[in-house]
Amino acid sequence: MKILVVLTMFLGWMNMDPVKEVKTLSVDVSNSQIVWKGYKVTGEHTGSVRIKSGDLTIENGTLTGGSFVIDMKSISCTDLEGEWRDKLVGHLNSEDFFNTSAFPTATLKIARVIPQDTKGNYKVQGNLTIKGITKPVKFFAKLEQKGTSTLATASIKVDRSEYDVRYGSGSFFDDLGDKTIYDEFDLNVSLAVK
Repeated sequence: MKILVVLTMFLGWMNMDPVKEVKTLSVDVSNSQIVWKGYKVTGEHTGSVRIKSGDLTIENGTLTGGSFVIDMKSISCTDLEGEWRDKLVGHLNSEDFFNTSAFPTATLKIARVIPQDTKGNYKVQGNLTIKGITKPVKFFAKLEQKGTSTLATASIKVDRSEYDVRYGSGSFFDDLGDKTIYDEFDLNVSLAVK
């Protein structure tokens, strides 16, 4: 009889699921940013765009999901000044590029997270929506403690031609010569979460 009781207790213990600690951390938008860099035959331009909102899901200390919204109307250029800067920013906001009056936000939603080690490095698969078009993206991310807050960083390479951003693209137009703007651009994301 004692053996049966002990066996029942042991089997019950074996079937118990460990308690999961799931946290949803909000993005601190005032301390988060995205730096973009675009390339053309004759050089490159860089700037930033603000994050409107977002959150990350942490389960037992491991990143498992999340999403964030990008304020496309906040796009800026940091490598030009005055009239040239204003001209480029106006062009990026126009229908030639991101058409921010019709599509004021872009979003990235994490679909799958694969831990790479125990040091906060992850391979991430997500869905990026720009101009109402959603495409899968893959990138590496890092999650680390910075004092009392958590910082998530990632570098994402985006092919603008997949989002119907055609201006100056060799994928859509011939004979552009040195006016060609390359399809791929970089987003360096820094999310402070609390």
